[in-house]
Amino acid sequence: MEINLPSGTKAELVHPSTGESKRGLVVIPDVMGLRPLFVDLAAELAEKNQWSVCVFDLYPGQENLEVGERLATAGLLNDKDVLGDAVAAAEATTCDPVGILGFCMGGMYTLKAVSTQRFDRHCSFYGMIQVPDQWQGQGQAEPLELLKSGDPKSVLAIIGNLDSWTPPHHVELLIETGAKVVCYEEADHGFVHDASRPAHRPVEATDAWLQATKWFNLES
Repeated sequence: MEINLPSGTKAELVHPSTGESKRGLVVIPDVMGLRPLFVDLAAELAEKNQWSVCVFDLYPGQENLEVGERLATAGLLNDKDVLGDAVAAAEATTCDPVGILGFCMGGMYTLKAVSTQRFDRHCSFYGMIQVPDQWQGQGQAEPLELLKSGDPKSVLAIIGNLDSWTPPHHVELLIETGAKVVCYEEADHGFVHDASRPAHRPVEATDAWLQATKWFNLES
């Protein structure tokens, strides 16, 4: 069902149709934000895993922006606002514990969410490990700085070795923090979550989801 977080940001909240939720999960979408792809994903994750899932929009009030405009204005996003919505989404699940996962820009904010210490486990799908130059802004802190203020060992990062958004030297810095990294050979950015993308790799995507599901099902 569609809800509004306390900030006014639109979100989609899905509880499993039968039985009690085993955990809560917050999903931060890619740069294109909350859309049917992520509404369907929330429903699928809720039913398959018996989780309560809440996914929220990254560009509240600007849902009609095209991808070029979103990329150009990413520097105007504020960590306080995005992470505040992430914590509010966790509360909306009414669960304990609550994990968080995100894709692309959402994956970058998943790394930053470690600093909130609200989530027991974090899974970043090809999230930027350093803020890209074109996204630099006053409200954008570096992911690794925020990650180190929490527990890096709570992080699973899923990455493709052909992804220019997560170059090898950035990946090494992430590994040095103690985060777990799973890297897929011959995989590029966005290879998991959207089957319509040319980069999609169904075999690797299936394995990546298996890795993520196991990560959230581990005891804290």
